[in-house]
Parts: sequence; C-alpha cells; structure tokens
Amino acid sequence: MAGRNGRTVRDLRRGNRTAVLQRLYFDGPLSRFELGPATGLSSGSVSNVVADLVADGLVEEAGSVDSDGGRPRTLLRVSPHSGQMIGVDVGETRVRVELFDLALTELARTERPLTPQGYDVDVIVGHIRDGIAEVLTSEQAVPERLLGVGVGVPGIVEHTPDRGAVVHGQTIGWDAVPLERLLRATSPLPDEVPYVIDNGAKTLGQAEMWFGAGRGARNAVVVLFGSGVGACLVTPEVEHGRAVEWGHLTVRVRGRRCRCGAPGCLEAYAGAESLLARWREEGGRPPEGTDEETALTAMLAAAYPSEGTAPDPVALAVLEETAEYLGAGLSDLINLFQPERILIGGWAGLQLGTRFLPAVRRHATTYALRHPADKVMIDLGRLGPDAVTVGAAILPLADFFASGGRRPEPLGEDRLPAWRAALEERAPR
Repeated sequence: MAGRNGRTVRDLRRGNRTAVLQRLYFDGPLSRFELGPATGLSSGSVSNVVADLVADGLVEEAGSVDSDGGRPRTLLRVSPHSGQMIGVDVGETRVRVELFDLALTELARTERPLTPQGYDVDVIVGHIRDGIAEVLTSEQAVPERLLGVGVGVPGIVEHTPDRGAVVHGQTIGWDAVPLERLLRATSPLPDEVPYVIDNGAKTLGQAEMWFGAGRGARNAVVVLFGSGVGACLVTPEVEHGRAVEWGHLTVRVRGRRCRCGAPGCLEAYAGAESLLARWREEGGRPPEGTDEETALTAMLAAAYPSEGTAPDPVALAVLEETAEYLGAGLSDLINLFQPERILIGGWAGLQLGTRFLPAVRRHATTYALRHPADKVMIDLGRLGPDAVTVGAAILPLADFFASGGRRPEPLGEDRLPAWRAALEERAPR
C-alpha cells in the first residue's frame, strides 16, 4: 500500500534498514540508544530494524558500554563476514582484481600486466574473467556471499537500458564498448550477481571520500594522476561523485598531441606517459624495457639524487614544468568548483608524492583566483595505489546499502556444485 508521498511500506522498511546499516558501517559500533538520534528513527523502529538485520546475519554484537546508572548498553556493528565484494581496476599498466570482505579487508588479489598496446577488448575481458575466478577460488573466498563486482575503467561510462554499461575510452581506442554485456557473456558468476562499472577516477574519489583524506568534506575534487589524468567531483548535489575529463582540458593552443587526438590537452603535459616521453625527447634515458612505474622511479631518482650526486638537469626541468602544468590545471578546478579539498592520488601522483606537492600547491595558488585558493586544501590521498580497486568494490557495496541490505538471490543446492566446478575450471593454474 502506498502512502500520500507514494512510498510503500516496503520502501519505508528498506529506507530504515539502509539508514541503520550506513550509520553502523561508518560510525559503529553503536548502541540501539545511539542509533535513534543518528538515524532519526524512533526507538521502536530501531529495535525492529536491528532485530531484522541480526536475523539476516548482517549485524552482530560488538561488546557493551556502561550507561548512566542503568544496565550496560550492547554495541552493534555490521558483520564483516556477512558479505564479500570484488573490485577491479582496469589501469594503464595492469588489471588488478581484489576480493574484500564487508569491512573492505583484502582477502585475495591477482594482477595481469598490460603491454602499451594491451587494450584489446577481448584481452581485458579475459583478464577480468580469469581474475574473478582466481580470487573466488582462494582460501578465504565464500562465493555464495558475493554481493557484486565493481569495475573501474578509463573513459566515459554510459549506462544504457539495453546494453548495460558502455565505455567510451577514446585514449585507449574503445568506442562504445558494451563492457557489461561482454563480461556477463563470459562470466564465471551467476546472473544474480551484479556487475557495476564506472570511471576509475570516480571509484578513486568514492574511496577517498568514504575512507580516506576526503572524509568530512562536502565539496572536494579527487585527482587521478597515472599514465593519464582524470578527476572526480564531489558536491552535496553529487554525493557519490561525478567523473570529469579534466585531463582533456586544453592548456596550450596548438600544443602537444594528446592520446585522445586533440592538441594541447593537460594530459599531454602532465600524465606520466607524456612526462616520460618529454624526458626522452630532451635526451633523458629511462631504463630500457621497463614499465612506466619503474621508468618514473628512475626519472625521480635522477632529478632528486642522493646527497653528493648532481641532479639530472633534464629530468629536473621536465618534472618542474610538469608541476606547473598540474598546478595550472588544479587552478581551473579551484576557480570552477571552489572545493574545500583537492586530493591527488593514482600511482604516479603517489610516487612523486610530497617532493612534488609543494611546487604543485604553489603554482595552483599562483594561477587561481585568490579567494577560492585561500579556502582550498591540496593534499595527497591516503589510500595508496589500491584506492581505485577499493573504490570499485564500494560500487556494489553502495548498491547493497541502498537496497537495505538485500543480497543477490543465493544459488540453490542443485546449482552450487556446478558453479564451484566452473570457477575451479576457469581459475588459472
């Protein structure tokens, strides 16, 4: 039955379960008494919802605390073992697949390296499929508790009713790739388990806002600095973040050709791939046969050597110019969105780290308007190089919370043995 506002009793029950689960997840352990003001629910509603969630195995007791003059109050928390999620990072140097419990503790991981020409769609789909099978056959996996698979990818992700998530990845040669449909067609998972696909910068942003340096901020921009560059904008109106193609902002008219084909993009000057290319063009010598991460480590060591060794002037000049381009790019984000915080993540951003950050801050302040620049804090993300994978795993977790803790339909006993056998068969030896 629907009320005056169109909400049914089922909607109300789902909303109440969502409110309790989220407060326990982010602020728990909490007592039933504390859950009332934290969720806005009556004590009776809290008791009923908690009883349901305990019966479903989603909430468990976590000790007790003394109360003022009364009996000790039982603390509650979301049970970390009541569900598992898989996060996939389709990066520019590798595909990383990780299995997490509900507390986002890593249970298993696997990686598949990519060559510079490794963005063949079938190759990526195969890496994801085999990686999922591998982590689900690990010792700590309980496949029946899997809530879903989140996938972070480069490019613009369009969600369509007929083809699911479609990826427009111009820089990697993907033109309207129906990735969700392709994954489902060869998936080792039952149809009941969802795939949730989104932009990698957005998954990084979601992770930092939930668990990292963005916690407590209402307006923030989280920057992904890897082979290319991207960003996620978070505002009260866009709570879960929106990916913005910041790397393809024009910073130089008729400038260097970007991977997307346009001239003068920020990514053509500030991405790790272009940074290393500019070092080579100026006479630098990255180690032969190494991947981008190793080459960037060598460049950083050349520019900032140990005491008593002269720096490589070419490497130093290219890095200093890159810091200015990044700072100028951040100034556009400051002027446009006036965020409280800008957080820099991604493997290249973290590798350059604090040595790079003071110069980036200085240039951002120079190029930005004074008032919004005075209010913004520019810092590094806190979640390390796995942040995109963590954020990808959050995608099905967020859907799980929004549904009030509704799990995918469990496999019946008649299907379970065949599914486990299929996982074993697909897992690499």
